Amino acid sequence: MLSSGKIVVASQHYPPDPSTTAAIMAEIACRIALEHDVLVLSGTPGAVPAGGPGRPRVVVVKNRMTQKAALVRRASAELLFAMRTFFALARELRRGDVVLTVTAPFMLPYAVVAAARLKGARSALIMHDLFPDVLVMAGILKPRSIVTLMIRAANGFMFRALSAVITIGRDAERPIMRYRGMQRDKIRFIPNWATLVPSLRPVTADNPFRGALAARFVVGLSGNLGFTHDPDIVFEAARLLRDETSIHFLLSGWGIGFDRLKQLQAAANLPNVSFVGRVEDSELEAFLAAADIWIIPYRKDVAGVSVPSRFYNLLAVGRPVVLVSEPEAEAALTVVENRLGWVVRPGRPEELAEAIRAACRTEDRAMAERAVKAAAKFDRTTALDAYAHLIDELLRGSKLAEQA
Repeated sequence: MLSSGKIVVASQHYPPDPSTTAAIMAEIACRIALEHDVLVLSGTPGAVPAGGPGRPRVVVVKNRMTQKAALVRRASAELLFAMRTFFALARELRRGDVVLTVTAPFMLPYAVVAAARLKGARSALIMHDLFPDVLVMAGILKPRSIVTLMIRAANGFMFRALSAVITIGRDAERPIMRYRGMQRDKIRFIPNWATLVPSLRPVTADNPFRGALAARFVVGLSGNLGFTHDPDIVFEAARLLRDETSIHFLLSGWGIGFDRLKQLQAAANLPNVSFVGRVEDSELEAFLAAADIWIIPYRKDVAGVSVPSRFYNLLAVGRPVVLVSEPEAEAALTVVENRLGWVVRPGRPEELAEAIRAACRTEDRAMAERAVKAAAKFDRTTALDAYAHLIDELLRGSKLAEQA
């Protein structure tokens, strides 16, 4: 039976946006809509899914997407989107409603929490990235700058006002709990999931992304490379391995990190590096199956700050990973606990190159099978049911919500 309160999902990214965040937020909204009235405030223009029984109603909030490298323009656009979302929520929310949002863009949660408090609604935040830590990690902000301190002060108010915080990594709890007044029982750990069905995909000669490569062992890098990623360590590892003709790097993605990789390759013209255009969803499975191993390259201090959603699809196709991060980061814990590959310290390209050599020598089918088994643990249905259960708690006005 539908609750008398409605659910509002506020997200800049929503289909037809092709991003992982858009896909995740759409699946959550559709799952909750099976039992509740759901309104989506989307910042993505284009085709809007029709509402109806068991379907969310979607309203587009005017938004201007900018290039990620254009920091000033991007910040202005994101602030404007957050303000527009605040006014949209002020119109739509009623006492007893629940609003769910995500940390993209990072200004959005503050607007959502403020509107929820104003209207007597409850609020929940999905922590994909922790700000300002992401910006400090990327070198954009200094740890003790005025802007950093202002964001941390705003976070303190936000975390106390939130009814629930959903983390997608176990390592996120510690930095969140550093904020005064934050309560541990507000935090729910609901990991993301693989969008591909877990199954070992063999490496085949007729793979369209691999056919033109003469090397026996292919190292892949895919997806968005943003502020938290380190493209230089990948390129330096490729430089160190340039004379090992059995190893080739296959790169496809977007973001400022890939722009950097293309600049480095234009200058060096390494023979063991190839780029392909952004891969569509219909080709993702074939592309991920084209490599023998995949790299996820983070900068220093990633633990508790960001979790790579692409990680689960790499495991789902049965591929080991080389993760560049601290050992206490969520993905690193999963790699070590399940013996799924290698964890390399940030800023050490020689260690990354050696891990790739080890992977090339090993080619352990048991590791690939463990990857598929691990991916099955990150189940879509289990995660979506956990979101639905949390929303039910918040609608009922449980102790979790009343503490906010």
